[in-house]
Amino acid sequence: MAFNRADQLTKLNEPFDLCIIGGGATGAGVALDASLRGYRVLLIEKGDFASQTSSKSTKLVHGGVRYLEQAFKKLDWQQFKMVYKALHERRILLQNAPHLAHPLALLTPCYTWFDRIYYRIGMWVYDRIAGHTNLEPSRGLGPKQMRALSPALSSEHVRGGVLYFDGQLNDARYALAILQSAEAAGACVLNYAALCSFIHSPKSLKVKEVCFQDVISGESYQVAVKAVVNATGPFTDAIRSMANPKLRPRMKVSRGAHIVLPASFWPGETALLIPKTDDGRVIFVIPWRDYVLVGTTDEPDALRENPPILSEEIDYLLDYFNRYATGKASRSDVSATFVGQRPLLQAALDEAMASDTKSLVRDHEVEVDGRSKLLSIMGGKWTTYRVMASDTLDVLELEVFSRSPRACITANYSLSGGDESMREQFRVATKALGLAEATHQHLWETYGSNGFALLKGDLQLVHPDLPYINSEIEYLKQHEMATCWDDVLMRRWGLGLRNQRLCEEIKGIKKEAFAS
Repeated sequence: MAFNRADQLTKLNEPFDLCIIGGGATGAGVALDASLRGYRVLLIEKGDFASQTSSKSTKLVHGGVRYLEQAFKKLDWQQFKMVYKALHERRILLQNAPHLAHPLALLTPCYTWFDRIYYRIGMWVYDRIAGHTNLEPSRGLGPKQMRALSPALSSEHVRGGVLYFDGQLNDARYALAILQSAEAAGACVLNYAALCSFIHSPKSLKVKEVCFQDVISGESYQVAVKAVVNATGPFTDAIRSMANPKLRPRMKVSRGAHIVLPASFWPGETALLIPKTDDGRVIFVIPWRDYVLVGTTDEPDALRENPPILSEEIDYLLDYFNRYATGKASRSDVSATFVGQRPLLQAALDEAMASDTKSLVRDHEVEVDGRSKLLSIMGGKWTTYRVMASDTLDVLELEVFSRSPRACITANYSLSGGDESMREQFRVATKALGLAEATHQHLWETYGSNGFALLKGDLQLVHPDLPYINSEIEYLKQHEMATCWDDVLMRRWGLGLRNQRLCEEIKGIKKEAFAS
């Protein structure tokens, strides 16, 4: 079947072993792993896929330099384990979808000789923990080498720096590729399907049916399932309470705010890690598709679906960017802003809601409610989505299905569009059609080997200043479940996170594309 809503809705007459609530990275990972283990899977997402935390990240595939520093300073074994897992997952994320993820060089400037030694040792340890999965060795740099790599970096008082390597990913499209792969393996996957309630067994109180509504048509569905996985990130507690009102809250929400500037403010391909701020936070300056991403903040937040950026956050990020860059940016230069909420996990017996989210571990936990048998996968981060899914399935099989876990095979499982052997053939095809290099690059880095289907349609540009072509719009509707312009601009293309003005222009030019 094609990856569209109409075909997915026809699958609802089938029996299901497992229902997954949540269509972000975690839910997608569980759906793929479960489908490959042979389970009949239904995944429902209240909004669009990856429309919350999973599309509003800092776009990094990383172990977490800050978490490693905390692990040593506080002798925190949990922080160290989380860094270890994430570092060993980096290469897997890059290899399974090479069109959507790639290595990224990051530069850490040092302003004292002590800092040069301190950060050099820290990055050496980072490399050692990664072991044979390391992307590339870190190295120390002198001031001249720093300027050559990052000409926009202010050289005042710079004593040198350290260059190290993590990864960068197209987060929303990576989540979509996982979901497409899960669907190809047999899963039923639905966006705009809002959970309404659970129906419990009268005797055991175990969840036996899931009730949800198609947000687009308004039609309601009641589906029998053998187990339910709650993979809703920051919204985990609401689903836990729906299954069992006696469960205590476990989640703490942290906000990550970002601003986006034109690439002219930070030319080149090397990112910047600002390891020290006045309030102890870490900020990244990251080249990102003809723009530069500056973020993130880290503050406790009230749970909500679309948190706006605060005025003081824009000022904070501009201030730190201007401290390190030669070109000074102002509010008028900001082309877009976005905020993502991170799901941080508190200890089960923690009476007080901790106020310092920077100190909470980004690791995960799988909880099984003894009454409803709801499984909740809580906490975690993008880089460890696959391990989170594997742990969830292992617990599901042991504690709910009472069987030995089947093998997880997602570590070497190429995701939809990830056939790297087709890259050169695709280049030849786009060149023969006269497509510009920018369009070729956009198509491959967005669709990968699935992009050949787009070359059969209308190749005219959607907008004269952008590489998108008209054939993409119908493809996104028919093969990627895009139902409105926000689905396309915010997540399928990601332009809404980079340039909000151009998004409004596209809506004006192509307003008939999603006319009701």
